[in-house]
Formats: sequence, structure tokens, C-alpha cells
Amino acid sequence: MTDTPAQAPAAEFWEARYRDTDRVWSGRPNELLVREASDLAPGRALDLGCGEGADAVWLASRGWRVTGVDISATALERAAGHAAEAGVGDRVAWERHELGRSFPGGSFDLVSAHYLQSPVALDQRAVLDAAARAVADGGSLLLVMHAGWPSWQTEPPFDAVFPTLEGVLAELALPQGEWTVETSRTVRRPSVSPDGLEGFREDNVWRLRRA
Repeated sequence: MTDTPAQAPAAEFWEARYRDTDRVWSGRPNELLVREASDLAPGRALDLGCGEGADAVWLASRGWRVTGVDISATALERAAGHAAEAGVGDRVAWERHELGRSFPGGSFDLVSAHYLQSPVALDQRAVLDAAARAVADGGSLLLVMHAGWPSWQTEPPFDAVFPTLEGVLAELALPQGEWTVETSRTVRRPSVSPDGLEGFREDNVWRLRRA
């Protein structure tokens, strides 16, 4: 595991979140990753904000060589353990970065970033720019972000600005003729509150291919 020192308070926030519980996420790969990447030919993949490693393990199990990146050392330790349990530990490298301040080197056939939306400081524009630059010729950039709060969330826990489909494409400002937008859509999925109230949440998904 490569360790690039992260800056407080973001590092402290996420480290505390992972240390406070044995598992933060479900252990299943993100549904939209499975939907958008299942037909892609395996190559080198970069998973930004990999958490406990479910997406990276899924990609590795399908033949990808994966670099998983997160700000939390605890999350990366768990991710490495899950990869080893799944028999793909030799196909995944783990790096600790505070995205927006540092970024892994190299180019990748798939750069995947799911829900890089944070209640603490995150330079999302810098992350998106770096993610696009890291896509190899012929490779894909896959972005998934929440489009709003869950339908049952009547009192948002913090102020947030949710990106629009058109807004992210404008922010990326990718050179014309060099990229093809293969997916740009809003997806509604079921969402259940901690108290069991059923509702939905909408996510925006973009998949772009570099020429």
C-alpha cells in the first residue's frame, strides 16, 4: 500500500467514520458500476474513493488490474483484506491520497468515481480534472453522483450543492472531438431511511470514452 499523507480535517473525519464501525458499506459493488462496466474489456482501472473495496474487488474479479484510492488508512486495510478473501489481492494496488491535493500517477483504461460528495472539504473540480487526464486513449471515465437528498430526507444534515448532468459536463470542459458521451442520465433507485421509511434517491451517471 502506498501512503501519501493526507490533510486534516478531511482525513480525520473519514478515518473516524471507518473506525467507529466494523463496516460502513454493504460489501456489494455499486449497481451503476456493474451496469456501465460489465461490457468493457478489462485493462487497468482506477477506483477513486474506493472505501472498503467492493468496486475494486468486483473489477479485479472480472480481470481488471485495479488501483484503489482512498483517504482513510482503515478503509484501505479493510479493502485489502476483502481482496485477499476474494482471491484477487494480487490484482489490486491500494494508495492513500486526499484527492484534490494528491493523485495517483499513470494512465488507466477505466477511471471510476462514485459519490465523491463529502460533508468536509473536497476540491471536486480538481478531482474531476485529474480523473479525466488519467484516462488512457480509448479508455472510459465513469462518474456517479447523487442528484439530491433521498425523498424521505426532510431535514438535510448539511448544506450541499448537487451537480446536474449538464453542469458536470460543462465543468469538465473536455476538448471537442476527443471524447464521446456514451451515458448521461438520471437514475432513480429505492432508498430506505434508518427508521425503515421507504422512498427513493436519484443519481446522475456519466460515462465518457476518450478517442
